[in-house]
Amino acid sequence: MKIRAAVLEEMGRPTPYAESRPLTLDTVELAPPGAGEILVRIAAAGLCHSDLSVINGERPRPTPMVLGHEAAGIVEELGEDVTGLKPGDHVVLVFVPSCGQCLPCSEGRPALCEPGAAANTTGMLLSGARRLSRGNQEMHHHMGVSAFAEYAVVSARSAVKIDRDVPLEIAALFGCAVLTGVGAVVNTAGLRPGMTTAVVGLGGVGLSSVLGAQAAGAARVIGVDLSDTKLAKARELGATDTFNAGAADCAEAVREATRGGVDCAFEFAGSATAMELAYRITRRGGVTTTAGLPPPSASFAIPHVNLVAEERTVKGSYIGTAVPRRDLPRYMALYARGRLPVEKLLTHRITLDEINEGFDRLNEGKAIRQIVAF
Repeated sequence: MKIRAAVLEEMGRPTPYAESRPLTLDTVELAPPGAGEILVRIAAAGLCHSDLSVINGERPRPTPMVLGHEAAGIVEELGEDVTGLKPGDHVVLVFVPSCGQCLPCSEGRPALCEPGAAANTTGMLLSGARRLSRGNQEMHHHMGVSAFAEYAVVSARSAVKIDRDVPLEIAALFGCAVLTGVGAVVNTAGLRPGMTTAVVGLGGVGLSSVLGAQAAGAARVIGVDLSDTKLAKARELGATDTFNAGAADCAEAVREATRGGVDCAFEFAGSATAMELAYRITRRGGVTTTAGLPPPSASFAIPHVNLVAEERTVKGSYIGTAVPRRDLPRYMALYARGRLPVEKLLTHRITLDEINEGFDRLNEGKAIRQIVAF
């Protein structure tokens, strides 16, 4: 079938994207789903910094590629050997398919699926196939999803069935921002009721973490960012305190306000500077968790003696250490009860034709979460 899609032709075009047009709106061919795959009509797809980092070249991927990895839609067709789904089901798409057989999957850590990661890096589906083409040119899938398109063929292991009562525009946010931000709090860091926490980097994932910390019973939730607008948004979402990361004494101010630092600090800005700040504001015996994705060359130094003498823990979190089929229904149940008001993260609804302008807003920090509504 022929579909309309946003195609990344090459990485690294200059800003503003409204002028350089890194994403081309084009008609491409989508082959039918193969064994273990499904055809999904995309209802909504979110613009995420992970997409932006491919556009600007920080996370190299093969091109041409149909971008988009945070989405929700409706199942239209099943390939052979697909069970548990049927046409008409509403699904959230997950950007790491889990094979269910590799060592991480067998250990209950599907976010680290080895075949899934390999397929994502090479722009293929979990099956090793590519279902997108343009003329005689084979095209690449983004994170096994390629959601900036009217339809997508994905592995059935990239889809989680959801309740039809959840609006699909909101459900799309759960596929990355919520799964990552809330999961980092409850799965990776293991935040318990009464603990104190700080979130460095208040984009869509960071603000999801603010919501998740409240839902998990944190006694104090501190927001830290360079943007006063985002700090105000964090307070609107329930942060008890906010600090501007640009202040020379930011770390000292947080440590003083919390009598030595927080139990759990999170870094979602994707920068070594932000990670260093998160580490500095973590108390003795505390946990510093990062889900930020800086350029591959970025690194930060840990004082070795400090790590040992203060029994610090530093953790990485990918997709919130999620088991999506377990976690998504739980998070959506919290949303249904008003405990996880993720609809407040949605700042813009745009069309596919406005996608380059949307990435300008994201790059300039003028949006939290934008949804392409189909």
